[in-house]
Amino acid sequence: MTSGQTRDQKLQHIAAEFGFDPNEQIKIGGKYTPVLVDGNLAYIAGQLPRVGDVVRFIGVVGESISLEEARRAAGISTLRALALIKKACGTLDAIQAVPRINVFIRSAPDFTMQSEVADGASDVLYSVLGDVGIHTRSSIGVLQLPKGASVEVDFIFKVAS
Repeated sequence: MTSGQTRDQKLQHIAAEFGFDPNEQIKIGGKYTPVLVDGNLAYIAGQLPRVGDVVRFIGVVGESISLEEARRAAGISTLRALALIKKACGTLDAIQAVPRINVFIRSAPDFTMQSEVADGASDVLYSVLGDVGIHTRSSIGVLQLPKGASVEVDFIFKVAS
């Protein structure tokens, strides 16, 4: 990957490394919207590590899911969010900041590396957006997530209005 790539090109390149097509339709399973733009803030609903119709990395981190697998799950969830923002705004160049992300990790009782799992999301944001992708975050261990996923991530982006 060259440093001269646009954010949109970086998204394509990194998504390919994860086996994710950022142009795929992002399906939702309820009466909500995956993206809500309010002024210059865009809120992204929690994203699971879904590729096509398949939720990847189902299980409990620290038991059936390794730290590295959980980091990949967080990365895929982040790529999905970036694909949603790109579709809503036309380009990732519209992103001015990432004020906040929340990373939920389906954790084994003795698993304490939630922040290391969240690094998988942070790394993707920084790889695609550069310094604009630096953000605040929480990494939270939970008992269960939708569809048995190991990770779910939600986002707030500041975008050009």
